[in-house]
Amino acid sequence: MSKNILITGGAGFIGSHVIRLFVNSYEDYNIVNLDLLTYAGNLENLTDIKDAPNYTFVKGDICDADLMDQLFEEHQINAVIHLAAESHVDRSITDPLSFIRTNIFGTATLLNTARKYWKGREDVLFYHVSTDEVYGTLGETGLFTEATSYDPRSPYSASKASSDHLVRAYYHTYDLPVVLSNCSNNYGPNQFPEKLIPLIINNIKHNKQLPIYGDGKYTRDWLWVKDHAEAIDLIFHQGAVGETYNIGGHNEWKNIDLVELLCDLMDEKLGRPQGEARKLITFIKDRPGHDRRYAIDAAKIQDALGWTPSLNTQEGMTETIKWYLDNEQWMENVTSGEYQKYYDDQYA
Repeated sequence: MSKNILITGGAGFIGSHVIRLFVNSYEDYNIVNLDLLTYAGNLENLTDIKDAPNYTFVKGDICDADLMDQLFEEHQINAVIHLAAESHVDRSITDPLSFIRTNIFGTATLLNTARKYWKGREDVLFYHVSTDEVYGTLGETGLFTEATSYDPRSPYSASKASSDHLVRAYYHTYDLPVVLSNCSNNYGPNQFPEKLIPLIINNIKHNKQLPIYGDGKYTRDWLWVKDHAEAIDLIFHQGAVGETYNIGGHNEWKNIDLVELLCDLMDEKLGRPQGEARKLITFIKDRPGHDRRYAIDAAKIQDALGWTPSLNTQEGMTETIKWYLDNEQWMENVTSGEYQKYYDDQYA
């Protein structure tokens, strides 16, 4: 059956990879990309598929109920992949209300539109993409599973936890067909450079300080963004309605160890003496509510759908560095204007 899929946040980092995968893989699907094009949304991420016959871009806000009605009616939407979100923890600390508006009210607006237009249909799906940060923090051992209790610690993670609960509530209350996934930290091409990996790559290139929060021993599980897009594809087509799937890279790194790896790879790539980039590492004041460790148990998606990550850390980081160095104009475009002011305010 041909599908008319509304993908929200499709001009962002993860969303652009999902859009590209679906547009190129499913010629009989009509893909509608809805994005407000805030600071992290960039249509340059999708120049290669912008003229595809099965692709439509709409600039708009998921909080706009009238626009959601119009899109569902005009495009006969029968599936949603919901990625649109405010997603940077630091920004949520300084501006929590924008996260509450987009991540909670925006998700509720979409859910309500889907409930109204689908009216009990079973040949539809609302796929909500979320984060492992909703689970809180881990100690030195253990992994997040789909049964882990929620314990969000930042305005960002609290807003995403709220949206997860709303999606499940619409499933149980209204029988709306839904599926959810919670992923670990993504990295790869097109990531907005306030995030750790592109920030470090860009700063090494320009011999700027490499800001590391606290003692640098905060641990994250890193997921190659194209592997995440493949997992979303699998869950969308084969996931069981009402289920949640954790997506992780089996790739735990302490922040300081990851930054040192990037330093060494960048020194090699730029032809600089080994150890040169490490001199730029600067420990800065920790951020409030900083979770110590995240780690995903991805056994469920592996056992149920056969998904496993494709790249190891060395391969993934090497690919990521190559992309950023080969796409200097993209980096220059996104690091000007609002982002540059934000960066200067945070790290100058």
